[in-house]
Amino acid sequence: MRLLMPVDGSRFSKAAVAFIASRATLIQNQPDVELLNAQYRVPVRVASAVGKDMVLSYYKSEADRVVEPALATLRRAGLHAQARYVVGIPGVELGKIAAADTADLIVMGSHGHTGFKKLLFGSVTNAVLASCTTPLLVLRGKPAPKNDSLKVAIALDGSKYGVAAVRYFIKNRDLFGAAPMVTFIHVVPNLLNLVVPGFFGRAPAPGLKPEQAEAMQSAAFENAMAPARKLLEGTGLSAAEVCLFGNNAGDEIAAYAKKSKLDLLALGSHGYGALESSVLGSVATRVAAQCQVALLLVREK
Repeated sequence: MRLLMPVDGSRFSKAAVAFIASRATLIQNQPDVELLNAQYRVPVRVASAVGKDMVLSYYKSEADRVVEPALATLRRAGLHAQARYVVGIPGVELGKIAAADTADLIVMGSHGHTGFKKLLFGSVTNAVLASCTTPLLVLRGKPAPKNDSLKVAIALDGSKYGVAAVRYFIKNRDLFGAAPMVTFIHVVPNLLNLVVPGFFGRAPAPGLKPEQAEAMQSAAFENAMAPARKLLEGTGLSAAEVCLFGNNAGDEIAAYAKKSKLDLLALGSHGYGALESSVLGSVATRVAAQCQVALLLVREK
């Protein structure tokens, strides 16, 4: 497994490094890990005044100040990693590398601003999201899990994106520990308690009887779960299944993540790359805005 890890020395970046250092099962198989650091370019006038050698020495010393502690953390955990730095605007440079790399996973620490959608993950993380569809694990500053085996939920919505998240989990199971506790979750609409436009209150869907609503909800849940169950057949892995009820899937998933004290939440999401503000679907956006759990975003090309 190849991991690409942008690092900047922030507490969020340190949280990402600590998370990988906690993955004993993954480390046993010695994944290929590369740390990346981006340094802002020294102004041309300053570079001309001090000389090329001085500028290169400055870039290296600043990069080492960030990279060396991260490498030391990984070495103490038994993991050997490589590191390099690039010069330029961090989001642009790291986005280019992410797009060209063959990594199985990009691991990043990122802040958790909740005021504006496009600031949920910070400009650098958004730039990486917008540049490629490589699966991305975002750590939000929480302490690394104490146990190798993680408590994981995979959100399914009946689309190919949710199925892709399950497929990724199976293929890269070492990331989640020797015996992860996995739950498939799906949110069905509460058809008997819908928000009615233009009316201050809630009401059932017109003409819908309780038994009809229950049958529709059961069918939707089964439609979401069936492909995931099939993927697990013959893998030796198993998953619990939880049906959540609500009319905003993102809100319900975020609430479940908090209540269940998940170590990691996996979401399938579209991979738009034209605009940084559109790289996440609405569900992933609402989840990211409301909880600090580690988010694994799996986006098919």
